[in-house]
Amino acid sequence: MKINIISAALIAVVALVLFRQASGLPWTPTRILGVAIAVPALLLLLLARYQLGRAFSVRARATNLVTSGLYSRVRNPIYVFGSLFILGIIIWSGRPIFLLLLLVLVPLQIYRSRKESAVLEAKFRDEYLRYKQQTWF
Repeated sequence: MKINIISAALIAVVALVLFRQASGLPWTPTRILGVAIAVPALLLLLLARYQLGRAFSVRARATNLVTSGLYSRVRNPIYVFGSLFILGIIIWSGRPIFLLLLLVLVPLQIYRSRKESAVLEAKFRDEYLRYKQQTWF
């Protein structure tokens, strides 16, 4: 539970700093769109991290197979909603050059998700394969 609180607090602090920066900027349609993407993505990212609980690890490990909540639909919601959060911030900032960050991040997440998938498949075998067929990414 301690790591859950620490990672959620870290994500929340980063979000607060970014949104504090926004307080002095004009609310253009582009900035509103960015916030409309970033805020729900951040909330879903925090929820996914909470639902993962003790199964969270920096290195690919298979302690238990989480298949409920957001994980019942998406195998890697932290990656999906983290990317959407970053996309929202990029749109909000009005600096498309930061899309290069996603060009690096997304392939790394795909690589990591494949590595995690192999570890989970090795430990949970048929249960993981069934779960994988019922979910996206």
